[in-house]
Amino acid sequence: MTSLFERVAERIPQIGVRLAYGETAEVAGEPLLPVAFVVYGFGAGEGEGSGTSKADDEPGGFSGSGSGGGGGGVSIPVGAYVRRGGRLAFRPNPVALLIFGVPFATAVGVGIAAIIRAAR
Repeated sequence: MTSLFERVAERIPQIGVRLAYGETAEVAGEPLLPVAFVVYGFGAGEGEGSGTSKADDEPGGFSGSGSGGGGGGVSIPVGAYVRRGGRLAFRPNPVALLIFGVPFATAVGVGIAAIIRAAR
């Protein structure tokens, strides 16, 4: 019997790039390929046990079992590749740019300020 972790790990390569690049669609007669920032993760656990406890105030003997797992992910649409007039162009999603851009600019600014303070 394969473990839960092995079963989840087998499916990851099947997902691959298909999550980041969606199915090509046609909008207003022009082909459009959606692009997303995708992050996902999975975890699994198994266990067994047996033995005795040697603590002074605890009764001896215990056994165990276990299992468990979970996962999650997020997909944020960052834009689309659009072909117009024979040219391929990336059109960003302005909301996604704000979601990623503001924290990134803040982190860069704080980092630069810390470097300047340390150099003084």
